Amino acid sequence: MNCCSLAGSNKVTAMARLLTPGRRILRVPHVRATNRAAVLQLLRRLKSVSRAEIARRTGLSEAAVSRIVAELMAEDLIAERGGAEATGGRPGIRLQLNESRFRTVGVDIQNWETRVSLGTGTGRVLETVRFRTPSNPNKTLRTIAEQVEALTANLASGQEVAIGISTRGIVNSETGVMELGSHPAWVRVAMKDSLTERLRRPVFVENNVRAAAVAEYQYGSLEIQGTRCLLLVKVDEGVGMGIVLDGKLYHGPRMAAGEFGQMVIAYAPGPERHDRPGCVEMLASDTATCARYRHLTGGRCRSGAGSVTDQVRRVCQLAMEGDPAAREAVTETATYLGVGIANAVWALDAEAVVINGSLTEAWPLVSTAIRDQFPTGRQFLNFRSLLLRPSSLGGEASILGALALPFLNVFSSEDLTAGEPSVLDRERITALETRRLNHV
Repeated sequence: MNCCSLAGSNKVTAMARLLTPGRRILRVPHVRATNRAAVLQLLRRLKSVSRAEIARRTGLSEAAVSRIVAELMAEDLIAERGGAEATGGRPGIRLQLNESRFRTVGVDIQNWETRVSLGTGTGRVLETVRFRTPSNPNKTLRTIAEQVEALTANLASGQEVAIGISTRGIVNSETGVMELGSHPAWVRVAMKDSLTERLRRPVFVENNVRAAAVAEYQYGSLEIQGTRCLLLVKVDEGVGMGIVLDGKLYHGPRMAAGEFGQMVIAYAPGPERHDRPGCVEMLASDTATCARYRHLTGGRCRSGAGSVTDQVRRVCQLAMEGDPAAREAVTETATYLGVGIANAVWALDAEAVVINGSLTEAWPLVSTAIRDQFPTGRQFLNFRSLLLRPSSLGGEASILGALALPFLNVFSSEDLTAGEPSVLDRERITALETRRLNHV
């Protein structure tokens, strides 16, 4: 092929790329924001890396890496720590996220207990308090504010703090309003506004299953981090799903995505259009497992949400010890769960599915029963190389997700190019401006 032909071929290829559906022209600010986010995400995932390693893993030039690192260090988002292992030359300085830059308070509101934890932007929990969750939402929010004030009382003056809230129910994460909770009193509760007024700090509110999905994506096993489509399935008294697409939570236009438990997988006649007898929640929740085991043994599950979860944990233990009734109960629950998961994978082409809940304590039985519902054969692209894993975070997922909520924009390129900075960005900008004026 001559030079003219090669040049013509390159032009055609470039034009084809521009005209490919779904592609968009990236302007300079967006490219810079994307590169910056890539560096921060790499530091979050690998904990400590050198500049040379950043360039090698991201494909960025050394000059681009140096510029981005300088910007991040000027904002105190990253810091230099020691040196890399010697390879015959001068050891390189390693970079880490600056844990002292921000503090965050994560709050996980469950039906029976609320947990409040002080932590860092890297997901490290420093201190935790717990209290019984009041049925009255105003009393709950007042107690949360009191505990946040107590946990942050000894922080250095000027230390930036933001609050992330993880709670059950349908949550509008943009307005911070609990639209519909699991208790009759928790309807249209303005959680963000109430806590912001009390604490005068940025507040972020999210559904607990979505928060757990964030934690799994950011702090879970390395094979899960960075997947393009992650489904986090939470199994307790109900069944819910958190969806992470290309690193971002998917909420849906009405903030109601992920109501996986309402998926009907076995038709049963009747007037119900919600909590139908054949939906995933009725067939695969902890309550269903407990009832199934009770039916097989003539026994009885204790009442109360916490005791149902404890009972399922005990059933799983018995199943792993070979108890026939327990094995049957766990396998049947996992089979129904597998049917629902298969439907979700067919629809969303998921790359990874993570299960969070007590049911995973019998993982060899559970994973086999779930995978038995997947088609085999390489022609079924949706299921080829699909990762199916138990949560590596267990009962910590929701609180770690709450701690991560204030930092989602920091690690994203999307909001860095928007005209209006986020609440956390505004606080950061104010602090930087204050430091600049103090040095004038």
